[in-house]
Amino acid sequence: MYYKNDTIIIREFIPQELNLFLDLFKNENVTRHLPYKSPEEFKSMFEKALSDYNEGPFSRWGVFDAQNDAFVGMCLARVFHHNPNQTEIGYILGENYWGKGIGTQICKALTTHCLSTDENKEIVAVTDLDNIGSQKVLLKCGFNRNENLIEENRELAFFVL
Repeated sequence: MYYKNDTIIIREFIPQELNLFLDLFKNENVTRHLPYKSPEEFKSMFEKALSDYNEGPFSRWGVFDAQNDAFVGMCLARVFHHNPNQTEIGYILGENYWGKGIGTQICKALTTHCLSTDENKEIVAVTDLDNIGSQKVLLKCGFNRNENLIEENRELAFFVL
């Protein structure tokens, strides 16, 4: 996965970027809509992303500012664990990048990537019920809101493209 426009670059992480990845999850505003994970779990998540690059089309990727290469956040595409015939996408942005249209750009890039790997699989996304900003992004990108999903004692908004 590699994507670039005038605003963002989406690319594979390199091992030296572990601290960028970990720092993203230290901001409570960034993580308030996510289930709790320990720093060790985030480190394992990063290491899995690096190994996934050799395995196939899905993983977690870094999002960087195309103008100055500043770290913006991360995004992912993966087989949806509730239904292997669906591909799940998601993203997390640093708080200073909220409300600038970057989530929409990432969502469109991920959608294009997923369709290029298998145009027959549905693309899905889940958000916390209170994450209105991400829900608006998904609707803007053509997703439809479906019945809520219950996962690990949490109710999540469920979207399908």
